[in-house]
Amino acid sequence: METINLAELYDTDAMSWPEVRDRLDAGFPQEPGGGGPNRHTCWLTTLNPDGSPHVTGIGALWVDGAFWFETGKGSRKGRNLARDPRCAMSLAIEEFDLVVEGIAEIVTDRAAVADMAARWAAGGWPARVDDSGEALTADFSAQSAGRPPWHVYRITARTATALGTVEPFGATRWRFD
Repeated sequence: METINLAELYDTDAMSWPEVRDRLDAGFPQEPGGGGPNRHTCWLTTLNPDGSPHVTGIGALWVDGAFWFETGKGSRKGRNLARDPRCAMSLAIEEFDLVVEGIAEIVTDRAAVADMAARWAAGGWPARVDDSGEALTADFSAQSAGRPPWHVYRITARTATALGTVEPFGATRWRFD
């Protein structure tokens, strides 16, 4: 991993990726009233066919060192990722703003899909594994997710950039091998 201090101009030390990762591991509630001034929202950026960005709010989880999300293959973000899996996930929490750039891949491992369904259900969204065992269904989802089945995606990070929003502040980019 390469660490690049973006705040040297201000004589600020580089932020610590293990500390950022530990804060993400602690969770970030997404329900209204659960975090931030009202809640935390993750923003997924995918690439449209013409190369322009498509940005949408999404209910993502940080699990095992990666962002995970779900969407229908026919949704705009699902179609964009099928054509070009490069994407970015952004999140603002009290301690820092974070952008993780990487590659999103559909997860079809039945145990991993079941684990993620259980995690979303524990967080208040009653997701369950569908009959295929490789996707999710529920009585409802975000309107932008399209109709079920919803497929689970995992982002493999290539870079991450954080901007500290509390003392000692800082701005750092990490490149992962």
